[in-house]
Amino acid sequence: MSTISENIKLLRERIEEACARVGRDPDEIVTVAVTKTVPPSRIQEAVEAGITILGENRVQEASSKITEVKGDVSWHMVGHLQRNKVKKAIEMFDMIQSVDSIQLAQEIERRCAQAGRTLDVLVEVNTSGEKTKFGVSPASTLDLVAEISQLTNIRVKGLMTIGAFTENENVVRTGFTTLRRLADQIEAAHISGVEMRFLSMGMSSDYIWAIEEGSNMLRIGTAIFGPRQF
Repeated sequence: MSTISENIKLLRERIEEACARVGRDPDEIVTVAVTKTVPPSRIQEAVEAGITILGENRVQEASSKITEVKGDVSWHMVGHLQRNKVKKAIEMFDMIQSVDSIQLAQEIERRCAQAGRTLDVLVEVNTSGEKTKFGVSPASTLDLVAEISQLTNIRVKGLMTIGAFTENENVVRTGFTTLRRLADQIEAAHISGVEMRFLSMGMSSDYIWAIEEGSNMLRIGTAIFGPRQF
């Protein structure tokens, strides 16, 4: 069985190869190690192998791990966030990647104001149109970003999407292209306080395509930690 450090080394090599094919700098690519169901001991191995950003899908699971994992790391919320979990989430996470409604953004704003902090967020877009996925529709993304920009304790730093659940490469790539074009559209709108710094797209099954379509933030679980333990 491959060790976590070997998996990370292989991941970096594949990122470099993908970047070389499309003339990109691999140093632009940020890897978020997704730790869903992964015990703290294995997360610690990844941190010791150079991982600096960890992603969790659930607030409750994150709360039991954050204090146990040592090192200079930041934590991102990458799963769907319910409004009743926002208070705890802003205490634990450095970024929330899954803001998909003004109501959620307003609750984050309210809780951040109470806590006296400002939080970076990504707007989650459902680029595949799959009903099982969360996210704002592509057509509504610019308006949502503009609304969130009016809030004072949230900073929009980019967009996030989950690739279509299919092995059809063209379908998956189309979703990634949609997100990149949305980011271009938002940048062109020059919305005060909004940055399109991060395009968070690409997971273990499709990160190569995501890099080739413009991603600069990957959310990788299985390719680092092996098959998920349910």
